[in-house]
Amino acid sequence: MTLTASTLYCPRFLALPRAVTAVPSEAQHGEHVVPHSHPWVQLLYASEGVVRVRTELGVWIIPPRRALLIAPGIVHELTMLSRVNMRTLYIDAAAGAGLVDGCRVLEVSALLRELILALSAEPVDYAVPGRGEQLAQLILSELASMETVPIAVPWPRDRRLRALCTDIMDDPGSRRALEDRALDAGASARTLIRLFPKETGLHYRQWVQQVHLAHAFQMLARGDSVGTIAASLGYASPSAFTSMFRRLLGKTPQHYLTEWRGPG
Repeated sequence: MTLTASTLYCPRFLALPRAVTAVPSEAQHGEHVVPHSHPWVQLLYASEGVVRVRTELGVWIIPPRRALLIAPGIVHELTMLSRVNMRTLYIDAAAGAGLVDGCRVLEVSALLRELILALSAEPVDYAVPGRGEQLAQLILSELASMETVPIAVPWPRDRRLRALCTDIMDDPGSRRALEDRALDAGASARTLIRLFPKETGLHYRQWVQQVHLAHAFQMLARGDSVGTIAASLGYASPSAFTSMFRRLLGKTPQHYLTEWRGPG
């Protein structure tokens, strides 16, 4: 997957009005933002809905109450997987130094969520000194302490491996044999399995599990049951899927279903 910044993209800002700028927006299911980059750190936070973000580094599914930090200069594109209520932070590169190298998904604490919403209600050129500046400083402090959520799908550069990964991403629950998929990609299954750690940092089965987590978050966010998700991803039972999910994330799918159905 090679992304080149599109000439169709119109930047919201030529220069940031403040060190941290919060911009609220809404988008409909299926809306797409063409590949682009920023000279500053960006935080994508959907208080409602699910967003898919693609970069040359990987693919991220961003469910509610999680956020993606994107380093300056990273070309990325967005696809809305549902109706989305977005709160985007643009952070001056100097102010955001050390927050992210590449991309990472964050847990959004209750405090950080309220700070983001509060700054989003302020004008982008809030007074300095003033309340907006105080909110911005608190946001930077909270971001520095947020935990990373391991739900990234790293993307390979090898053409044959990209073909296989695309096939798996498009149909993650398929029971089609790896050997058949590999033939379509133009290499042997053994060759592709050997390439996975070199190209993605993950073994084949680990990479597939990351794809399953990404799709599971998308389905959980729209309210699908654990049984439905397990069946769609090819697991023998809901308990088998739940076991994988809890082993990798330390929480059950039901935990997220309960969380997202709750207030706020």
